[in-house]
Formats: sequence, structure tokens, C-alpha cells
Amino acid sequence: MKRNPKYFLLDVDGVMTSGNFIYSKQGKIFKEFGPDDSDALNILKKFLKIQFITSDKKGFSISKKRIYNDMGFKINLVPTFQRVKWVEKNLDLKQTIFMGDGIFDYLLMKKTFYSICTKNCSSIAKKYAKFQTKNEGGNRAVAEACIFILKKFFNKKIENIYN
Repeated sequence: MKRNPKYFLLDVDGVMTSGNFIYSKQGKIFKEFGPDDSDALNILKKFLKIQFITSDKKGFSISKKRIYNDMGFKINLVPTFQRVKWVEKNLDLKQTIFMGDGIFDYLLMKKTFYSICTKNCSSIAKKYAKFQTKNEGGNRAVAEACIFILKKFFNKKIENIYN
């Protein structure tokens, strides 16, 4: 029996953003989030429970503003090397799709139900991802992943969602 995933867990930096940080004398002040990702996630949330994960302590307030306050999704601050244990405790690895890009995201990618990476991810993440987007992080990669997930796991085309 084929089992559909239950959760979609996404890394923030490099997936929702380009991964670049803009600093001033005052510290990290900006992150650039891309277009369409929020809209696609809002469609996908009818099928999966969506959460975000980040280890960026200094930029957490910026990420929280966009992910939680503006988009309405839960965001979790979890150190990089504690992510697998966090998912085991809070979600279910065997029912989680994880989308990442960084050199240590493979730790989750190799243990989750399904893994997705962005076009501009690290070579290690690319090695462990089951699907790679054609778009780069921060530039519709998440929207592309959502469309892919809808079709692959739920047999839905985004064009038919509102028809």
C-alpha cells in the first residue's frame, strides 16, 4: 500500500531565500524572499502539514516575520546537528518531505520519506535529494516543489485546483 506523506518541512535560508545575508554595521538586516512560494504553499497546505526549520539564530526574527507573521506557517529554530532528533520527536521521518539546500541538509534528506533540493544547492544535498528544482532558492523553487508534490503524491495539477 502506497502511503502519502503527511508533512512538508522546509529549510528557510537558501530555499525560501537566495541564502545571501545582507549585513550593515548593525548586523544582519535583510533577507530576500522570492515570489510565488507563499501562494503555492497555501495551496499545498490543504494536503500536508507545513513547517519551516532554520538554524539562523541571528536572522531568526527576519525569518519569523515572513514565515510566521506574514505567511502563517510555524517556524522552528533548531541547531543544524539537532535537526534529525527534532524531526523524530516532533514529526515523523517516514512521513516527511524535506526541502533543503545546505551542506548538512543531507542529514535529514537521507532519513526522510522524500527529499527535495534547489537548483543552486550544495553538491552534497544534490547527491541525497530525490528531486531537484529547476529554479534556485529564493526564486520560485518552493513553488516548483509544491507543484511537483501535488502531482506526484496527490495526483493534482495546480491548474485544476481552483477550477
